[in-house]
Amino acid sequence: MPTVIQYLLDRLKQLGIRDIFGVPGDFAFPINNAVCDDKELRWIGCCNELNAAYAADSYARIKGMSGLSTTFGVGELSALCGIAGSYAEYNLVFHIVGMPKMQAQKRHDIVHHSLGDGESSIFMEMAAPVVCASTMLTPENCVEEVERVIAAALENHRPVYIAIPHDYVNVEISSFTAPKETPVKSDPATLEEVVSTIAGKLSNAKQACIMPGFLVDRFDLKDLTMAVINASGLPYVTMALDKSVLDETNPSYLGLYMGQLINPEIREFVESCDCILAIGTIPSDINMGMFTAKLDKSRIINIMPSSVHIGYTDHINVKMLDVLEELSKRLNKRTDIKGPVARRLSTPKVNHEDLITADYLYTKYAEFFKPDDIIIADSSSSFYGLLPLVLPKGAKFESEMLWGAIGWATPASFGAALAAPDQRVILITGEGSHQMTAQEISQFYRYGLKPIIFVLNNQGYLIEKMLSEKLDYCYNDLAEWQYHKLPEVLGCNNWIMRKVTTCGELDKTMEELGSTKTGAYIEVVTPKLSASPLMEEIHKNL
Repeated sequence: MPTVIQYLLDRLKQLGIRDIFGVPGDFAFPINNAVCDDKELRWIGCCNELNAAYAADSYARIKGMSGLSTTFGVGELSALCGIAGSYAEYNLVFHIVGMPKMQAQKRHDIVHHSLGDGESSIFMEMAAPVVCASTMLTPENCVEEVERVIAAALENHRPVYIAIPHDYVNVEISSFTAPKETPVKSDPATLEEVVSTIAGKLSNAKQACIMPGFLVDRFDLKDLTMAVINASGLPYVTMALDKSVLDETNPSYLGLYMGQLINPEIREFVESCDCILAIGTIPSDINMGMFTAKLDKSRIINIMPSSVHIGYTDHINVKMLDVLEELSKRLNKRTDIKGPVARRLSTPKVNHEDLITADYLYTKYAEFFKPDDIIIADSSSSFYGLLPLVLPKGAKFESEMLWGAIGWATPASFGAALAAPDQRVILITGEGSHQMTAQEISQFYRYGLKPIIFVLNNQGYLIEKMLSEKLDYCYNDLAEWQYHKLPEVLGCNNWIMRKVTTCGELDKTMEELGSTKTGAYIEVVTPKLSASPLMEEIHKNL
């Protein structure tokens, strides 16, 4: 019989997981050992558990799922912010926690990494709201519980919590009979009702569009969503959190809809539609243009993973996959609805010695990006500068703006680079975000990865300044770092490291990076309050 940890790791490998992120700890040593001793798995050590959770989150965005290992108490709580972000944004992470020995738990022994009260289950209880299933494995329940949490993870595409007592990790399981999992299917009557209603509304609408959301990507339904768009003949737009979920070079793509903040032609078209088919979108404050969007709920259909919302009517027990499959077969193609095309940003005319402004920087990013790039943006002013850009075919834009954890992007870019080592990974972050997790830069070189990193230095938290009534509150100031020297200190040998302050320096550096075969770290200095037009508009709308 396999041991508890062998059974769990074998099942994760069957799902396609090959890398386990984490930080070692004594309660988790047997788990750590098992990962390192398994020739099919790779232990990915991170600087701290929070960074490991962020990296696992991003890895799951690229690969569909990931593994994370932490120790009891201090380790798992350090990772909890990252796990909560994965829960909010539907990223499947298997979080494996090493616990104290079962006898110590039963005796309520006071152990290190605890609250000193002899209670060992409290941290699992803390994690419960941000995972879709949790369990503590024993030799007796191992098979049944592993299969249960895997089924929950795959169904909900959210994190699960798997704890293993220290003395149970290497004990052989008692039973090998796995429960039979019944696939969750749509209720046939509800499915027929919603598909017929949606098809009818789209056929009868005077003006309509489709609005695909990031859940289309999380549930691996991009091709099927595109099939629905092609079958409908309708144009599509995306909101902020959903950027690049589908190809932005497709003729049916109009551009970004973000309420009154940007693209007035697209706003007028979308808000004039008498039917909007949303597919996996979340009406958050940022998606709704800081609530400047004027969308009539009675005109909106939103297909979610396990429900469909048509106007004010909610239909449950119906799967997104089934709805999209039926719609792709039954929609009548419309050729009479055409939408406007968003204007592309034009590059400002500058001199070689001019200081770099936000306007110039973001248009240069647009020129720099290539097909199939993976672009990671932190929840900073850079996110809003990048949103209006039309990305090349196959380019993937990843941010964490629903959860909005500042500092996510640096370790997330590490996770993305591990998941896709043959693609160009570009990190674009502000200095405030970067200061929180900058030590993870060291891991790129350690694992032979070659990212391109742009760190925006504008003397503080620009996004926070633009969201404040006053621009000069001292809490938005930062310690001054010499950012471009960090890679050398952190062991990244032979990287391109530059500090650019003028347009000419930026142009020369980007040209050099276009063909680089090594890692690159570029500190981009702009004037203190130089913000993108979208960021300026958000400030005006406070």
